[in-house]
Amino acid sequence: MKVLKYFVTLLALGFSLASAYDPAPLQDFCVALNSSASAVFVNGKFCKDPKLVNANDFFRLGLNMLGNTLNPLGSKLTPVTVEELAGLNTLGISLARIDFAAYGMNHPHTHSRGTKILVVLEGTLYIGFVTSNADNNHLFTKVLNTGDVFVFPIGLIHFQLNVGKRNAIAFARLSSQNSEVITIANTVFGSKPPINPDVLAKAFQVDKNVVNYFQKQFWRDNN
Repeated sequence: MKVLKYFVTLLALGFSLASAYDPAPLQDFCVALNSSASAVFVNGKFCKDPKLVNANDFFRLGLNMLGNTLNPLGSKLTPVTVEELAGLNTLGISLARIDFAAYGMNHPHTHSRGTKILVVLEGTLYIGFVTSNADNNHLFTKVLNTGDVFVFPIGLIHFQLNVGKRNAIAFARLSSQNSEVITIANTVFGSKPPINPDVLAKAFQVDKNVVNYFQKQFWRDNN
């Protein structure tokens, strides 16, 4: 009886771990639909009838176009997730193009559902990620040049900064059809409704006026 109990516990743990990642598809493809008519629900999307699927469901153009970096961060991310390319549904991958103006930045963020591998097409990027609390928040950094590749482990906070005087371009591949982006500054200071300033002042060990200032910046940008 005790062995059976342990087996059930391990089985439940296995299922919980497996559910943390995109499941392997049990069919050739499941082109995503937003309508439930004559469709099957898989991975948060309805599947298009395979008889109606065509090559355009697996195709997207436009990643040769420069992104508009005229914003405070000086960067522009052009995603190719299941939201932009329906044929990605259930395939467990996605892609993004990231354009950087001179000294532009893709600010600290994390992907809760995917590991990222980044390749630099043009320019020089200072990149890094920070490990979890259990590893004492160790910072790993590197300067990447054209053709260099770097991997960011799933769930860890990471960033990219263009340290060159010219524009830079990078492409990122993620191990999820929708890896989810959690931008640290926006999440902490731009949440709706806002987090109580007393909480943030205590957490960051700063005066509450500092917190109020940052929250105003993000609420102004988000409205």
